[in-house]
Parts: sequence; structure tokens; C-alpha cells
Amino acid sequence: MTKSDQLLAIEQIAQKCGIDNEYLIPHGKYVAKVDLSIIEANKHKPAGKLVLVTAITPTPLGEGKTVNTIGLSEGLNYIGKKAIACIRQPSLGPVFGVKGGAAGGGLAEVLPMETLNLHLTGDIHAITAAHDLASAALDSRLYHEERLGEDFTAQTGLKRLNIDKNRIIWKRVMDHNDRALRHITVGVGGGLNGVERSDGFEITAASELMAILALANDLHDMRKRIGRVILAYNTDGNIITAEDLEVAGAMTVLLKNAINPNLMQTVENTPVLIHAGPFANIAHGNSSVIADRVALPLADYVVTEAGFGSDMGMEKFFNIKYRQSGITPSCVVLVATVRSLKSNSGKYNIKPGQPIPKEISESNVELLKIGAANLGWHIQNAKSYGMPVIVAINRFPHDSDEELAFLQQYALQQGAFACEVSEVFMKGGLGAQALSQHVVKACEQASQVKLPYQDQDKLADKIQLMAKKYGANKANLSAQAQKDIADIEQLKLDHLPLCMAKTPMSISADPNLKNVPTNFDIDISHLAVSAGAGFIRVYAGNIMTMPGLGTNPSYRHIDIDDNGNIVGLS
Repeated sequence: MTKSDQLLAIEQIAQKCGIDNEYLIPHGKYVAKVDLSIIEANKHKPAGKLVLVTAITPTPLGEGKTVNTIGLSEGLNYIGKKAIACIRQPSLGPVFGVKGGAAGGGLAEVLPMETLNLHLTGDIHAITAAHDLASAALDSRLYHEERLGEDFTAQTGLKRLNIDKNRIIWKRVMDHNDRALRHITVGVGGGLNGVERSDGFEITAASELMAILALANDLHDMRKRIGRVILAYNTDGNIITAEDLEVAGAMTVLLKNAINPNLMQTVENTPVLIHAGPFANIAHGNSSVIADRVALPLADYVVTEAGFGSDMGMEKFFNIKYRQSGITPSCVVLVATVRSLKSNSGKYNIKPGQPIPKEISESNVELLKIGAANLGWHIQNAKSYGMPVIVAINRFPHDSDEELAFLQQYALQQGAFACEVSEVFMKGGLGAQALSQHVVKACEQASQVKLPYQDQDKLADKIQLMAKKYGANKANLSAQAQKDIADIEQLKLDHLPLCMAKTPMSISADPNLKNVPTNFDIDISHLAVSAGAGFIRVYAGNIMTMPGLGTNPSYRHIDIDDNGNIVGLS
């Protein structure tokens, strides 16, 4: 029997978690969208507990954060609790690039995983279409205003926007890794081809529209947010928004169905809501506010995942998602592996696809002791937000009992509420039985979110505070960053929370500084406002918003077999 043989019709999954058929919008036998009217219908019901899953500093070896998010939801159901998982939708870029899909794995996987990893219900494509509509509208307006000159208003009845072609900040997007499109020229030759100018592409997950989808409360809120998106500046230095361009309404229409979250199931038929897929370096890296609000009245526990480590997605959950929505976790689960902590020791320069050094594969408590400092930092970081922290050690077959025992003791010494070995990949919910019991106990603890700064704090002070939170001596603000701060203050948007755009591969902003770096500064190159999403992007280092394909991309191994089945997709 295969895992797919255990699938239930999506109507049965909906019934399991209390979603009546009137709220389902079926997309085949195993997927359905959930109509947002269910939120209003269930507003009188008490909300369940939210469990936020994060991780140590990521390594090429992988930590299993999605596997444990899904496995923990199965584990909670296994011990008799009603649980739903909420995760982000995978981007095609990683699926065909290096990382692979984001469906989990083993007995802790969302099914059908091919459906999840490939298109799902088209939400990401809708975001691509809406985003690129704004790009097309911008270039069209630029062309017609230049073509008609002073006669533009008389002939069209429209007010001139006077777009500065050198200050168009809204790049185009697509959902693939394509480095050749990072910097392009559009309108080549001018004339009927439009106005020649420099442009570029980002991956769709980096679009502000993706962040808006994940943060919007409802369709009307999304419409207002899209209207506030800053697309460009005019020749006088004033902002031009999607509302100014009169394209915000049409962009919203393209996202009208995407705002409904997608319902699927795990190997063990645990319900899963999949919605939005924002990156955790230039956005908040969490699934949607709407998915949480659909799930919380339906379950005792909702398990959700934040992108990258606790210094990235988890931090942004509190500083951005929590501030805007008020949705509060009851505990944090911090995922770590023995081999990733050894990798975080900084003793080895491990690259994706390369053989794992034997010192990492074999039992080596001394090496683990060095790398464990990274786990200690992340425990303290998560605790600083006011939450009880449970460490989940994602077990691999070569982990020794001695290593696991050391790590459990170390985590408790560092202030973890509990530390438990997770074997969800091999055992599903049974492999998270003990972990789930710790989560239940942690969620009964009194807790209160502690934010590192207040909205009214000065923007420069917020940046310095966050830099020091990473262990830096200070943040060095470039001349451009200082100008950006002044501009943001003039726009009266300096109250917005920070989205620290830095590498996920280090607690610092330098990917080469491993484990727990000390005695370093963070250089801030520039700032930008995501006015619709409602945060300020603070760029620390060269942040890649359009990944490239490596020499051994995943697409080489993906195909169709003789029976028409997809093979090689992970």
C-alpha cells in the first residue's frame, strides 16, 4: 500500500475539522479552497492554541522544519487532540532548483505532494499575473505620457503622473530561478516598443503582493493594501502608488480567488491549510493570517511554521505578523538536528550536494558541543519574545544515543521548557507522541509576547536595537540608508515594523560567520518601504531576490514514467 492509497476525499477531511461543504470550493478530489465566510460563521467559537515552529540557523544538510510541523500536528491528533497544520505554499524556484518541494517527507508529508509542489490551485500564478499587470501598466503610462507630451491630459482626461523612469522600483516577477533576468533592459529601441529603461525580475515569492496576501484580513483589506503599494517616484520625487496608477482594483480582481486558503491532508489524514509563500528575508516568511483565523476556531492546536531560523521567520512573526493581526502563539518549537549543529560549528564549509564529512556523520560529541552554542542562542532568542520553548531534535539514523543525551541536557540547561527527540519521518504521529505531550503542557503556561521595540521608537534606534539583538556591536548606516530613513520619516511611515533583510545562513549578516558570531558590525546598505504589506525592509548585505540554478538542479531528475506518474520530485 502506498501513502496515496490512504487519502480521504477532501470533503471527509473538511468534515474531520468541522468545515461544512457550503464553505468548500473543490479543486479535484483531494484539494479544496475554503471560503472566507467561515471566519465570520465561527467567530463565536473559542480559539485553539497556536504552536509556532522555527529552527536553528539553516545549513545545507536541512533541519526538517516542515517535516516536524506536519509531524507534530499528526502527533497531537495521535494523543487525542484536534490539530490542524498551517504551512506556506512551495515556490517552483526551489522545487526545480536545489531545495526541492516543501511537502514534508516520510510519514510526515502533505499529500498529494505532487499537487502541493506543482501549481496547487494557481495562487502563485495569480500573484505573478497581478504583479506583472502593474509593471505593464507602469510602462504603458510612461510610454503614453512621453508620446503625447503636454497633450496627454487633454487627449486622455487623465492627470499626468510624470513617472521618473530611473526611479521605477516595481520589478517584474516570475516563479522560477532565472539569474539571467536579474537585470534587463525593456523597451529596447524605444518608439512603439515603449520607453527604453533598465529593469529586472524577482521571484514571485519576493513580491510584495505575496506578503500582502499573507497579511490581509479579508478581500477588502487586501484591496486597500494593494492600493498603498509604492510602484515608482515621479520627477518631483513623490511616490506613485498602485492607486495613483488606477491599477489596484484590477490587481485585486486577479487575486480574488487566491485569498481563499487551500485545504489538504497529511499521510495520516490530518487537515492542513496551505496559503501564501513569502520569503523570510525580504518578507515575514509565514503562512497567512487568514489560514490561522480559519483554523484556530476549528482545532485545539494549530501548528504553523516560520521560514528559516528564529532570527528570521520567527522574529518576523512577532515583529510583523503578530503586530498586525494580534494572533499569538502559546509556545515555540525549535527544530534542530545533531548533524546540522555539527555543521554550524564552523569547522567545515559544507556545500549543497557535496559528501558529508565523516566527522559529521559519525558520533562526535566534542564537535557537537561546539555547534550546540547555535542552539543555545536560538533558545534564548525565542525565549526573549516571551514564549516557552520546546526543542525538537529531528533524529537521523546515524545519531548516537550519547549525542542525543548531551543535546537534551544542553537544551534544558539553556532554558528550554523541554527537549524531545522527534522521529516523525519514520513513525508519523507516533514519532511525535512525547513531543506533543510537552507541547500541550507548554501551551498551558502563562505567557505574554515581549516585543523588542515599540512602533513609536525612532527608526534608526530600531535598527540599532535589532543589530545588537543579533550580537553585533552596532549597525553601520550607509549614506543611502540615512537618506532612506529621512525619506521614510517624511512619508510618516517610520512607525512601521522592521523586516531585517539579511542572510539566513548566519545569525549575523555575513553568511561566512558561523555558530554564534561575536565582535562584528552589521552594514545597512539601504531601506525600502512595503507600504501595502506594512513593514520597512532594512537591507543588510546583498539580498538575493531572484535565485539562480546550480550545476546540478533538481529538474534534471524530475520526469514522467511509463504510466504517467511523476518521478524524481521531492
